[in-house]
Amino acid sequence: MIERYTRPEMGHLWSIQNEWQTILNVEIAACEAMAELGEIPAAAVENIKKNAKFDVARINEIEKVTDHDIIAFLTNLEENVGEDSKYIHKGLTSSDVKDTAYCIMMRDAAAIILDDLRAFRTVLRRRADEFRHTPCIGRTHGIHAEPMTFGLKMLLWSAEIERDIERLTRAQETVSVGKLSGAVGTYSNIDPRIEELTCKRLELTPVRLATQVIQRDRHAEFVTTLAIIAGTMEKIATEIRNLQRTDIREAEEFFKA
Repeated sequence: MIERYTRPEMGHLWSIQNEWQTILNVEIAACEAMAELGEIPAAAVENIKKNAKFDVARINEIEKVTDHDIIAFLTNLEENVGEDSKYIHKGLTSSDVKDTAYCIMMRDAAAIILDDLRAFRTVLRRRADEFRHTPCIGRTHGIHAEPMTFGLKMLLWSAEIERDIERLTRAQETVSVGKLSGAVGTYSNIDPRIEELTCKRLELTPVRLATQVIQRDRHAEFVTTLAIIAGTMEKIATEIRNLQRTDIREAEEFFKA
């Protein structure tokens, strides 16, 4: 998004800094799960949690040598953690942490949008009641038809927003999954219980099946849902703009200096 139109909360969520931080959160949660099962020392986890720092510029610098972003990230962590860094990423593959992190970010983005949709629905319901007896012309193909009320128009939008909330709630659930099952999803180098415990810490559901990656139909459903919601917003915005035209002037936005 153009920075001018990017909301700070959403912009931060999808920043490179937060992406790496979320990946680090997954790595730490996995270490905690391994310690709980006695696979790595608890003291090592405390050291990792205290000293696992990263710098995006340093990661990029290391990646010029490694040609691998996760190896560069882990190398940067090693520089700060020391010997105990050998326990970070134990038995994992890159997509275990990257895909799980992306799911967290999509889940959290959906939470922001859902809050906005619910707030918008509240406004539309209030305005629908306010204009429940305000007559306006109904149109068919843009041509005058039967009279209706402006409140009904608002209520129609509210009903569509309700469906958008339902859609996004389902899509959020679809992407709220995690995967820590190794290179091809076979758990060859990692105990399935680590995936279960890690996901529990991250408030995710272990994905039912995965290969190298969490399957992208989940991402497609999420993005498609966002497209439908954007379509709703575009329809409402276009209608409001049209109603403000000089030759129609059925609506007018508040103007301030």
